[in-house]
Amino acid sequence: MSETPTIAELINSQKPGWALDQRFYTDPDIYQLELDRILTRNWIMAGHASQIPDAGDFLVFRLANESAIIVRGEDGEIRAFANVCRHRGSLVCLDDHGNSRNFACPYHGWTYDLEGKLIAARSMRGEFDHADYGLHPVSLEILGGSLFVCFCDDPPSLEGAQKYLAEPLEIFDFENLKVAAEKTYPIAANWKLSIENYQECYHCATAHPEYAKMHTLMVDREKRERLQKPMLQRMAACGIREIEHDFVDTLAKPGEQGYGYSRTALFEGYKTGSRDGEPVAPLLGNLNDYDGGGSDFTIGPFTFMLAYSDHVVAYVFSPVDQRNCQCKIFWLVRGDAVEGKDYDRDELMWLWDITTYADEKIIVNNWKGVNSRYYQPGPFSGMESMERRWTEWILQELAIPNGS
Repeated sequence: MSETPTIAELINSQKPGWALDQRFYTDPDIYQLELDRILTRNWIMAGHASQIPDAGDFLVFRLANESAIIVRGEDGEIRAFANVCRHRGSLVCLDDHGNSRNFACPYHGWTYDLEGKLIAARSMRGEFDHADYGLHPVSLEILGGSLFVCFCDDPPSLEGAQKYLAEPLEIFDFENLKVAAEKTYPIAANWKLSIENYQECYHCATAHPEYAKMHTLMVDREKRERLQKPMLQRMAACGIREIEHDFVDTLAKPGEQGYGYSRTALFEGYKTGSRDGEPVAPLLGNLNDYDGGGSDFTIGPFTFMLAYSDHVVAYVFSPVDQRNCQCKIFWLVRGDAVEGKDYDRDELMWLWDITTYADEKIIVNNWKGVNSRYYQPGPFSGMESMERRWTEWILQELAIPNGS
């Protein structure tokens, strides 16, 4: 009987242009390696600054085994801390969001201020110094108002993303958006399958009739380029600048977080992603009309945003454990938009809510098939190039020089 290949051997034997081997989804040792090398070492969107406008406002973000408290301090600064008590490791904050003057551990009452400093710890003896037991800081960056965290002390640089995405983020005035709705979708499947599914539109015509009738991403590149022309001709008059795509790079460069931007036309007759193609919220930023397109942003391996002219949809994928993951969606509108007057929450959410429920079924069925003894990787199609690049990046990050 042949020995089971090491992880390094499995990576080296992966066939270029083909889907991943079964073990990349089912092997607990590979999942542990992902936790160490990918999941805790890349930036992920945790929310938007508009969700915590006042001192003491906080939200809690969870990623696999990790949890972070993101809070606005009395000085107006936003900080992130590991949601782990320095006494015996209990979770400190059990609420998803709220406002508080401090954070008291529910186990033994150790209490921390909004800057993470320990301010109360009963009955501690000897040379105990409160200053030595503050909450561990978690890396946090703000990109166009969006809050990104990374659960390591030396995260990849966001300098490239900050520089090259500044212009497209400014077009839609990301910093002054607000979260009009958010929803978390549990998915009973390995986390990689959910992101692979999002990266390709090979399945869109089959699985998403609502999406397919308005988005040109579901057609081949040659036809899509023809459909781009009317949008490109309208963009400048609408206040949307055409931005060169030479910096689109979802694969991280050494020491830098990957990022990307592009704008793609909707089919004629659709101004935005809505039930009837008509606006569902006020125009964003300084836009004065609809060019009939949507902008795709990629920031790191887990966060994807789609900016229509009147609202933004942010998709964030994260693992719960090896066999379960989740997709959290934020719907963002102008900060001064009023619910019930300027937008209807249900209509705003309609397209991507129905699409994500359909995706959840697809991904779970994919997971069931991947677990079969009959599963064998197949070749990627011409419409799965982004998925192929993403899986190649995963392999790159998992590569182990001396085997495992």
